Amino acid sequence: MRSSPGTVMVITCMDDVTANPVIAALVQRGARVARVDPADIGPDLTFNAQIGADQVGWSGLMRTPSRDVALEDVQALYYRRPSPWRFHELPPQAREFARAEARHGLDGMLAALQGCRYVNHPAAEARAEMKPAQLQVAAEAGFAVPATLITNDVDAVREFAAEHGPIVYKSFRGVPEAPGGEVAAIWTQRVDPADVDESVSVTAHMFQAEVPKTGDARVTVIGNRVFASEITHQDGTLDWRRTDSDRLVHTPIDVPAPIRAAIRLYMDWFDLTFGAFDFGLVGSGADRSWVFLECNPGGQWAWLPDRDSIAAAIADALLNLEG
Repeated sequence: MRSSPGTVMVITCMDDVTANPVIAALVQRGARVARVDPADIGPDLTFNAQIGADQVGWSGLMRTPSRDVALEDVQALYYRRPSPWRFHELPPQAREFARAEARHGLDGMLAALQGCRYVNHPAAEARAEMKPAQLQVAAEAGFAVPATLITNDVDAVREFAAEHGPIVYKSFRGVPEAPGGEVAAIWTQRVDPADVDESVSVTAHMFQAEVPKTGDARVTVIGNRVFASEITHQDGTLDWRRTDSDRLVHTPIDVPAPIRAAIRLYMDWFDLTFGAFDFGLVGSGADRSWVFLECNPGGQWAWLPDRDSIAAAIADALLNLEG
């Protein structure tokens, strides 16, 4: 039994602006909010957690420079975008050990809070981030999925390009931060089969048949609430994410019933409360089709025109106020 009103814990890095409107919406609803970045573990983040004897759930205290949080009072957890583990001052072997212990100990405890609502649960999010699983579940749910090859075999790439060209390359994950803090991105890009060489064998790569898009759709889902925008731009860029945001045009769009049904199956399969779906739109009018590109279970949305409504929906889900 909770000894005091519940707390909503927001797990994210300190510079995550996407979390800010959700925190504002939670505060507006009278919630008590604690923003925590697990990567701060050390003098700026200490915790103790106990279980056993006469208690069946974790209890204890998490302490940050600005507040103390009783673990048994955490009623909901918004899992956003925590920083990578640091421990830079340690030698390599000790650093890897400390990171593993923090991941299994602190993260593991936060993922096992009794009676806590998660948006999303870290384990569900980890499963749903895997692109091969996304494409498999999307196909099973009824989405149209581009022909896709995952390989490190240069001959397989050339054969795939000959059968399905033109093709594009997509990375599975973002580029890690450089030692100096610099960030970079790999956007979806067209591939000339003549440029494919033996360097493909170094690691796994994903290639897809290029979708002949006439537009893009971003569909943000929170529980049973769906927010959808068509995204268009004038520069012909293959991946709209590399275009300046002020050059993108967002138009509200209706999501066809079959796509909504497939979204529901997809969300249920991964046990997600939140998902940011990207679709390629092909054709126009009554013949327009939706092609699944990906679903980011921790996707950004604060740049969308309906960000205030999305923030409100996330706050409602965390507080169990969904209609």
